[in-house]
Amino acid sequence: MKLENLLTETRNPDTMHIDDQSSLEIAELINREDQRVALAVQKILPEIAKVVDHIVAAIQSGGRLFYLGAGTSGRIGILDASECPPTYGTDPELVQGLIAGGAPAILRAVEGAEDSDTLAAEDLQNKQLNAADIVIGIAASGRTPYVIGGLRYARSIGCKTAALTCSPDSEMSRVAEHSLTVLTGPEVIMGSTRMKAGTAQKMVLNMLTTATMVQLGKVYSNLMVDVQATNQKLRERAKRIVSLAAGVSPRQAEEAVQAAGGSAKLAIVMILAGVTAEEATRLLQEGHGFVAKALALRAGPAD
Repeated sequence: MKLENLLTETRNPDTMHIDDQSSLEIAELINREDQRVALAVQKILPEIAKVVDHIVAAIQSGGRLFYLGAGTSGRIGILDASECPPTYGTDPELVQGLIAGGAPAILRAVEGAEDSDTLAAEDLQNKQLNAADIVIGIAASGRTPYVIGGLRYARSIGCKTAALTCSPDSEMSRVAEHSLTVLTGPEVIMGSTRMKAGTAQKMVLNMLTTATMVQLGKVYSNLMVDVQATNQKLRERAKRIVSLAAGVSPRQAEEAVQAAGGSAKLAIVMILAGVTAEEATRLLQEGHGFVAKALALRAGPAD
């Protein structure tokens, strides 16, 4: 495909004179273009919701979520995947990001890796991809061979697939079952898809995993109750989450978290239901990990 045929590779008429602007004027140009990204994402919210439902179903069936990408797109996928364990207490294997060229490509471009249509299949095979998993390919152009090859392999073994792109009618959108096409338009600097396209990709991935984790019971109200308290900041966050959710003092929250073995979710149920850690654990198991459902079980049927 010729680059001039790609929406993300066209020239932006509104930034033609960016090279003779002041620093403030350049920032204003970039900001104006960035404001269009959220509106572009808004147009595909129904499609995003459908993919969320497929991710939730896959995980509930014992599957995993894989992101596939090259360059900026691959790094954004890895970033989103790496944030899930500390934020939501997920197993590191549950959400994984794969990038063309492997780990070295995270920090430095690995030339030619993205042009292979077989490397992604090999990477997925090494992860023992199976039909219960879901694979989301990410590429601004929608034409990256690495990602296309991976999506084709995933479909061949029965995986659910989706393509996140910023170009209309792309090959990726035709290969995947579900298409998430965010039309962000020409970049401020022609072809620099780390900008608007990258921002759109980050926004969509934020929605996919956040909505998924809410649907899996890892959020109570708007609190990340499965946060892993693995450092001082996160220990303080866990304490604050319990304090806010249960309406207790920071000191009481800290004591409850300690009694709950570091689990904010367990501590909340213990306080609000007035039960031991053992009983709170049982309630959460019966409530499939949802705090609200565990509390409802404790309360029993309404009079």
